Amino acid sequence: MLPYTLPDLDYDFGALEPHISGAIMELHHGKHHAGYVKNANAIVGHLDDARATENLAHLAALERALAFNLSGHILHSIFWKNLVPRGGDRPDGDLARSIDRDFGSFDKFKRQLREVAATIMGSGWAALIWEPIGKRLLITQIYDHQSNLSQGGVPLMVVDAWEHAYYLQYQDRKTEFFEAVWRLWNWKDIAGRFEAARKLDFGLTAGPR
Repeated sequence: MLPYTLPDLDYDFGALEPHISGAIMELHHGKHHAGYVKNANAIVGHLDDARATENLAHLAALERALAFNLSGHILHSIFWKNLVPRGGDRPDGDLARSIDRDFGSFDKFKRQLREVAATIMGSGWAALIWEPIGKRLLITQIYDHQSNLSQGGVPLMVVDAWEHAYYLQYQDRKTEFFEAVWRLWNWKDIAGRFEAARKLDFGLTAGPR
């Protein structure tokens, strides 16, 4: 089984300035994200050892730690792809139509995602997800990296609300950071994730719409 690896960025650390500083990007990618990758690989090794020795006394703690670190790796990997220099504006095509259908308008969607990010207690993420049973878009808070995400929900667009994502530049003005990222969204990437997620079929029946 291949180990998890830290993905390269598609742009230089300073390419998202002035909205996200190069210093933040270097620290965020090279220390925080790299740490989640290193820890996830180590925990997988500990789980392998636990099975081999049939010593399952610490299994619950290992499972929690893997969920935290692997989810951190996945969400950061999506976040880097969601951003692009000179991005922003708004989507078009099927994604735009689905946002209008499920949120009422793009402006209402934007306000909801921004408010969800701003009201996270402690550390976490705001995410636009595709819910494949109801076949609709939803917005959710993710506590830390792994809690409160609907089972089966596929993250398409994520906002990092951990302090390490913004504090060096914005300090306690986190809402300014949540506004700044709207000038960086890579709608081509988000639309591509949306198209892939829409192909999921769990063979389950949705409730009334």
